[in-house]
Amino acid sequence: METKEKGNRREPVELDERKLKILQAIIKNYLETGEPVGSRTISKFTDLNLSSATIRNEMSDLEELGYIVQPHTSAGRIPSDKGYRLYVDTMMQSRMQEVEQMWDALNDKADKMETLLQQVAKLLAVNTNYATLVTGPQYRSRKVKFIQLTDVDETQLLAVIVLEGNIVKNKMLPLVAGLNKEDILKLNIVLNTYLTGLDMSEINLSVIAKLKEQAGGLGNVISELLDAIAQAISEEEDIPVYTSGATNILKYPELSDNHVASDLLYELEEKKYLTELLNENSEEHGIQVYIGQETSVESMKDCSVVTATYEIEDGIYGKIGIVGPKRMDYEKVVGTLQTLKSQLDDIFKKNKEYLDNKKDNPEKNKSRNSDCYLKIYFQVNFEYGW
Repeated sequence: METKEKGNRREPVELDERKLKILQAIIKNYLETGEPVGSRTISKFTDLNLSSATIRNEMSDLEELGYIVQPHTSAGRIPSDKGYRLYVDTMMQSRMQEVEQMWDALNDKADKMETLLQQVAKLLAVNTNYATLVTGPQYRSRKVKFIQLTDVDETQLLAVIVLEGNIVKNKMLPLVAGLNKEDILKLNIVLNTYLTGLDMSEINLSVIAKLKEQAGGLGNVISELLDAIAQAISEEEDIPVYTSGATNILKYPELSDNHVASDLLYELEEKKYLTELLNENSEEHGIQVYIGQETSVESMKDCSVVTATYEIEDGIYGKIGIVGPKRMDYEKVVGTLQTLKSQLDDIFKKNKEYLDNKKDNPEKNKSRNSDCYLKIYFQVNFEYGW
């Protein structure tokens, strides 16, 4: 706490929430432009709804506290080392709490999701008398949400990359000789300022040039970090696939031949080529029907495959597939998939707020999450008469 003159008295100067917001706005703006920041600029880019005069007074206090400095008499302010330190510590603390909450929510969500999708595959197989597949969630985009670099020891650097959809990637990197803790903090600020919200395809030469410019003497490290981050992001996810009803295909004479049945059962067990087939038209949201030769899987030439896409939230989706003979009951299969897809889409969207707000009331949301997954189970059972 500092003090300042007011008339003949000296009153304490505290870093309250308003000052902290103004300081964060100054630092963010300076990181983006490299130019001193004035009160009028802050009044345009913050939600404080304060006059320029009020902001000038607050900036004066921040300067007195040592968080910002005025490089020239007529210029705006720029962050001091003390200001950068507070910004980084506050940002890191907030981000780490967010990552911890993500892990808790994801672990809870993953367990329930696996149970749900296994049940969906089983119920579909019972209802249709065909073989069924349901894939776990996949992500259409790989936008960067947050990056944190941490030195593990004298030789290694850990990069934690959080992507849209709360996908967490970890990458161990060799620690560049001479890179100290202050350098790592600066790299964290620069990377998060310029990469947050971008897909890897959007990180072009212009973005890289800005990164290197802001990194100053650490520009040579940026290229190595970006290569490592890109590699971590592009690594293929092991998408779980849940199957059921494989032996149903033996009920149909045209598929019960030993050789045909053996190949089909092998494909359903291995899942690799069937998963590729399900994802051939990943951008298609409707029902897809592949008949005989239309499938890309050689052993499925005597079969038909009907697929649908369910949406958990924006950019996160999964696939449902039903495999049967070419003389399958298309009307029943398509109708079943349309209804199930609609229900899954609707319920996942309704319950997104419960998952997102888990941190506000963990026990309440935990209970409501469980109720939501049970709701899907019972809706599927009752509406289809299973």
